[in-house]
Amino acid sequence: MIVREYEKDEITVHKVPLMLMGGIVAISVVLTASVTMGFLPKQSVPSEARAAAGITATQERTLRFFDEPDGTVRIEDGASAEVLARFGEGEGGFIRATVRSLVHQRRIRGLGPEVPFTLTAWQNGNLTLADPATGRAVEVSAFGPANRAVYADLLPRKEGAR
Repeated sequence: MIVREYEKDEITVHKVPLMLMGGIVAISVVLTASVTMGFLPKQSVPSEARAAAGITATQERTLRFFDEPDGTVRIEDGASAEVLARFGEGEGGFIRATVRSLVHQRRIRGLGPEVPFTLTAWQNGNLTLADPATGRAVEVSAFGPANRAVYADLLPRKEGAR
Protein backbone atom coordinates (compact mmCIF):
# COMPACT_ATOMS: atom_id res chain seq x y z
CA MET A 1 0.00 0.00 0.00
CA ILE A 2 1.33 3.35 -0.96
CA VAL A 3 0.75 6.16 1.45
CA ARG A 4 1.33 9.64 0.21
CA GLU A 5 1.92 12.54 2.49
CA TYR A 6 0.83 16.01 1.53
CA GLU A 7 2.52 19.11 2.70
CA LYS A 8 0.39 21.85 4.17
CA ASP A 9 1.05 24.33 1.38
CA GLU A 10 0.79 21.93 -1.54
CA ILE A 11 -2.87 22.75 -2.34
CA THR A 12 -3.45 26.47 -2.54
CA VAL A 13 -6.34 28.66 -3.53
CA HIS A 14 -5.73 32.22 -4.59
CA LYS A 15 -7.47 34.84 -2.51
CA VAL A 16 -8.56 37.11 -5.39
CA PRO A 17 -11.05 34.65 -6.98
CA LEU A 18 -12.45 33.85 -3.54
CA MET A 19 -12.93 37.54 -2.80
CA LEU A 20 -14.62 38.08 -6.20
CA MET A 21 -17.00 35.15 -5.59
CA GLY A 22 -17.77 36.51 -2.13
CA GLY A 23 -18.50 39.90 -3.70
CA ILE A 24 -20.93 38.37 -6.18
CA VAL A 25 -22.74 36.56 -3.37
CA ALA A 26 -22.88 39.79 -1.31
CA ILE A 27 -24.27 41.81 -4.24
CA SER A 28 -26.90 39.12 -4.90
CA VAL A 29 -28.00 39.17 -1.26
CA VAL A 30 -28.18 42.99 -1.21
CA LEU A 31 -30.23 43.14 -4.45
CA THR A 32 -32.59 40.42 -3.27
CA ALA A 33 -33.10 42.18 0.05
CA SER A 34 -33.69 45.50 -1.75
CA VAL A 35 -36.49 43.99 -3.84
CA THR A 36 -37.98 42.17 -0.84
CA MET A 37 -37.99 45.34 1.28
CA GLY A 38 -39.50 47.40 -1.53
CA PHE A 39 -36.51 49.59 -2.40
CA LEU A 40 -36.53 48.23 -5.97
CA PRO A 41 -39.64 47.32 -8.00
CA LYS A 42 -40.48 43.62 -8.18
CA GLN A 43 -41.45 43.67 -11.83
CA SER A 44 -41.81 45.95 -14.75
CA VAL A 45 -45.31 46.37 -16.10
CA PRO A 46 -44.91 47.08 -19.85
CA SER A 47 -48.08 49.16 -20.16
CA GLU A 48 -47.00 51.38 -17.25
CA ALA A 49 -43.46 51.71 -18.61
CA ARG A 50 -44.82 52.73 -22.04
CA ALA A 51 -47.16 55.27 -20.48
CA ALA A 52 -44.34 56.77 -18.39
CA ALA A 53 -42.10 57.02 -21.48
CA GLY A 54 -44.90 58.48 -23.63
CA ILE A 55 -44.78 55.61 -26.13
CA THR A 56 -47.94 55.37 -28.21
CA ALA A 57 -49.37 52.80 -30.59
CA THR A 58 -48.46 53.13 -34.26
CA GLN A 59 -50.60 50.28 -35.63
CA GLU A 60 -53.33 48.04 -34.35
CA ARG A 61 -55.29 45.12 -35.76
CA THR A 62 -57.90 42.84 -34.26
CA LEU A 63 -57.34 39.14 -34.86
CA ARG A 64 -59.36 35.95 -34.59
CA PHE A 65 -57.74 32.53 -34.39
CA PHE A 66 -59.44 29.31 -35.50
CA ASP A 67 -58.45 25.65 -35.16
CA GLU A 68 -59.51 23.81 -38.29
CA PRO A 69 -60.34 20.07 -38.31
CA ASP A 70 -57.08 19.17 -40.10
CA GLY A 71 -54.96 20.83 -37.36
CA THR A 72 -54.39 24.05 -39.29
CA VAL A 73 -54.57 27.36 -37.42
CA ARG A 74 -56.35 30.05 -39.45
CA ILE A 75 -55.88 33.71 -38.56
CA GLU A 76 -58.46 36.26 -39.69
CA ASP A 77 -58.78 40.01 -39.39
CA GLY A 78 -61.22 40.65 -36.55
CA ALA A 79 -63.15 43.30 -38.46
CA SER A 80 -63.18 42.15 -42.09
CA ALA A 81 -62.77 38.35 -41.65
CA GLU A 82 -60.00 38.45 -44.28
CA VAL A 83 -57.75 35.40 -43.91
CA LEU A 84 -54.31 36.73 -42.98
CA ALA A 85 -52.40 33.48 -42.48
CA ARG A 86 -52.68 29.72 -42.14
CA PHE A 87 -50.30 27.47 -40.24
CA GLY A 88 -50.50 23.74 -40.84
CA GLU A 89 -49.57 21.02 -38.38
CA GLY A 90 -46.01 21.48 -37.21
CA GLU A 91 -45.96 25.15 -38.25
CA GLY A 92 -46.59 28.36 -36.33
CA GLY A 93 -45.50 26.96 -32.98
CA PHE A 94 -45.01 30.37 -31.40
CA ILE A 95 -48.42 31.61 -32.51
CA ARG A 96 -50.05 28.41 -31.26
CA ALA A 97 -48.35 28.72 -27.85
CA THR A 98 -49.13 32.39 -27.28
CA VAL A 99 -52.75 32.14 -28.37
CA ARG A 100 -53.34 28.95 -26.36
CA SER A 101 -52.11 30.69 -23.21
CA LEU A 102 -54.57 33.55 -23.78
CA VAL A 103 -57.44 31.21 -24.71
CA HIS A 104 -56.76 29.19 -21.55
CA GLN A 105 -57.41 32.33 -19.49
CA ARG A 106 -60.70 32.82 -21.33
CA ARG A 107 -61.77 29.25 -20.61
CA ILE A 108 -60.98 29.67 -16.91
CA ARG A 109 -63.30 32.68 -16.83
CA GLY A 110 -66.00 31.00 -18.92
CA LEU A 111 -65.52 33.38 -21.86
CA GLY A 112 -65.83 32.46 -25.53
CA PRO A 113 -64.28 33.67 -28.77
CA GLU A 114 -66.71 36.56 -29.30
CA VAL A 115 -64.17 39.31 -28.60
CA PRO A 116 -61.19 39.36 -31.01
CA PHE A 117 -57.61 39.70 -29.79
CA THR A 118 -55.70 42.93 -30.42
CA LEU A 119 -52.22 43.10 -31.94
CA THR A 120 -50.54 46.46 -31.29
CA ALA A 121 -47.29 47.85 -32.68
CA TRP A 122 -45.67 50.54 -30.52
CA GLN A 123 -43.41 53.49 -31.40
CA ASN A 124 -40.41 51.72 -29.88
CA GLY A 125 -40.86 48.74 -32.24
CA ASN A 126 -42.38 46.35 -29.70
CA LEU A 127 -45.50 44.28 -30.35
CA THR A 128 -48.21 43.27 -27.90
CA LEU A 129 -50.91 40.64 -28.36
CA ALA A 130 -53.70 41.53 -25.94
CA ASP A 131 -56.96 39.92 -24.96
CA PRO A 132 -59.51 42.66 -24.18
CA ALA A 133 -61.88 40.06 -22.72
CA THR A 134 -59.51 39.07 -19.88
CA GLY A 135 -57.09 42.00 -19.75
CA ARG A 136 -54.14 39.65 -20.32
CA ALA A 137 -51.37 40.46 -22.80
CA VAL A 138 -48.23 38.89 -24.23
CA GLU A 139 -45.26 41.10 -25.09
CA VAL A 140 -44.41 39.35 -28.35
CA SER A 141 -41.15 41.26 -28.85
CA ALA A 142 -39.75 39.74 -25.65
CA PHE A 143 -39.41 36.38 -27.44
CA GLY A 144 -36.86 37.52 -30.02
CA PRO A 145 -36.82 38.95 -33.52
CA ALA A 146 -37.90 35.76 -35.32
CA ASN A 147 -41.03 35.38 -33.19
CA ARG A 148 -41.72 39.11 -33.41
CA ALA A 149 -41.57 38.90 -37.21
CA VAL A 150 -44.28 36.21 -37.28
CA TYR A 151 -46.72 38.59 -35.61
CA ALA A 152 -45.44 41.69 -37.46
CA ASP A 153 -46.49 40.01 -40.72
CA LEU A 154 -50.11 40.06 -39.46
CA LEU A 155 -50.19 43.86 -39.18
CA PRO A 156 -51.60 45.95 -42.03
CA ARG A 157 -48.96 47.02 -44.55
CA LYS A 158 -47.87 50.62 -44.14
CA GLU A 159 -48.34 53.01 -47.04
CA GLY A 160 -45.36 52.78 -49.41
CA ALA A 161 -44.16 49.47 -47.92
CA ARG A 162 -43.87 46.36 -50.04
